[in-house]
Amino acid sequence: MRSLYHPPVDQITVEGILHAFSDPIRIEIFANLAMAECAKNCSTFLTIHKQQLPKSTLSQHFRILREAGLIRSERKGVELVNVTRCAELKQRFGPMVQGIVEAYAAQQKAKKKK
Repeated sequence: MRSLYHPPVDQITVEGILHAFSDPIRIEIFANLAMAECAKNCSTFLTIHKQQLPKSTLSQHFRILREAGLIRSERKGVELVNVTRCAELKQRFGPMVQGIVEAYAAQQKAKKKK
């Protein structure tokens, strides 16, 4: 089985983070993981924004988040469990990632009020 690529913290770039966050599905996944108290498997996110996602599409989104350095994935049997790398990201980029997640959450909250 192939090992999963997780870039070292010093190789994570702002450009990579912004690219990963450029898709609303990926930022939703990351925001949910960031607010979770424990690791979540990929299938938790099969329905996002009230739409069903094919597993292959979801796998691509997780790969992009992982290769951007935003999440860490670990195989547990046949599943991948995922957690954010918020602590590592905060050391390297300060409050940038947390600020993006908070802005996204505020935007989603405003949309629900309409």
